[in-house]
Amino acid sequence: MSAGTQKAAQAALAAEHAAVYGYGVVGARVADGRRAEATAAYHAHRARRDTLVRTVRDLGGEPVAAQAAYALPFAVPDPAAAVRLAALLEDRVAGVYSDLVRAADGPLRRQAADALREAAVRAVRWRGSGVPFPGLAELTTGGTGATDGTAAKHGPGATH
Repeated sequence: MSAGTQKAAQAALAAEHAAVYGYGVVGARVADGRRAEATAAYHAHRARRDTLVRTVRDLGGEPVAAQAAYALPFAVPDPAAAVRLAALLEDRVAGVYSDLVRAADGPLRRQAADALREAAVRAVRWRGSGVPFPGLAELTTGGTGATDGTAAKHGPGATH
């Protein structure tokens, strides 16, 4: 596999680390009726993260470590903000998986496409609506939180 594939896999791993952190915040603030959904997403991101650790090693790289903490993109004082954060996390994860789909081939490309689809579906569930091109922030317009053209290029917590 190419250096571009390894770089895209590392970016996806970094995004998954940040999503796991972010879902800790979401789970603490989301309304009781959506807590199971937040827990399921948390576990899904942990599983993807663990798979990506192995993938990066298989590609000959040293997996990027999780940061101790991530700055959140906005304050999350209540359930509504937690829902917005969850949708943003999924948008950002979809963005990095879009990059991995472009960079990879074979089974890794399929795994990345599956992860992108799963993130897009979770984002729709959180937001209540979809976006025209999940994972492609540069082609998405209007209120998704991932429309600045850079959100998809960064991990889903905050600054790295």
